[in-house]
Amino acid sequence: MAEEALVAEDVRKRYVSRGAPPTDALRGVSLRIDKGERVGLLGRNGAGKTTFLRIVSTLLIPSSGSVRVFGRDAIADPDAVRSMLAVVPQEGKPFFHLTPREQVYSYLRARGFTRETARFRSEEALGQMGLMEIADRLSITLSGGQRQRTMVATVIATEAPLMFLDEPTIGMDPFARREVWASLRRLTAKGCTILLTTHYLDEAENLAQRLSVIERGKVLVEGTGESLKRRAGGTIRVSITGGEKLGPELESFGLLIPDGSALHVVTSPERVQEILGLAVRAGLPASVGPVTLEEAFLRVVGRSIDEEG
Repeated sequence: MAEEALVAEDVRKRYVSRGAPPTDALRGVSLRIDKGERVGLLGRNGAGKTTFLRIVSTLLIPSSGSVRVFGRDAIADPDAVRSMLAVVPQEGKPFFHLTPREQVYSYLRARGFTRETARFRSEEALGQMGLMEIADRLSITLSGGQRQRTMVATVIATEAPLMFLDEPTIGMDPFARREVWASLRRLTAKGCTILLTTHYLDEAENLAQRLSVIERGKVLVEGTGESLKRRAGGTIRVSITGGEKLGPELESFGLLIPDGSALHVVTSPERVQEILGLAVRAGLPASVGPVTLEEAFLRVVGRSIDEEG
């Protein structure tokens, strides 16, 4: 039986402000992650992802529920688990008066690593994140994406047993994002466990082995990327430019998703020819492709992941 790195049961968080009604940020979130897994928490902004990560990383006390990290109670005894955790906060910022090399090295030394180990891991992490050319520049002079890479390098250098990454690649270019993905895969191959939040669905699909979709403080569905995509109601997407003209005629074929000037129809393979025939007769260009995680998210949540919560 696999060892459980994280077990969260019925975690709830209610914020109470004077003169305002209570706000339920989390309404009973449960999540289990085995050692060595990469699990993604998907949700719109405001869905509760960051609140959940802050609670399981001992930065916030829940209103109720339980959190265990490698069998230890993270709420009753947070000090017992903090040495096993490392966190990349959403849009975290390195110390501006330090260089990336100093930032990573200092953090490792503060966690108790020897000078030799801290130096070795610092250089390794900086190299993985493509930061060697700017490793000795003050962080205050770096771009937002370079600062975010510095934060990720700081955390991956720890090789902590359990890592929480809140939107780790925000502000990064596509090449840098893929470097992060490769580094996280290497870490789980070594036995590290990773829970990340992201609103980049391509990132979730390429990186996470399992996904949980959260909306308004509750987990709506869990599973692999493929199992979630099957929930979209079909396996094929037909995209028709100007397809809104055919909207009423297409409603019986499956899920309709407006996308700018195009209309996507999520359907089954046996109905593709009928849809293409309608497009041809209307003189509208159409293309066929597989269903994406975006369509699955829309079917489960009812809104695009880019819409505010």
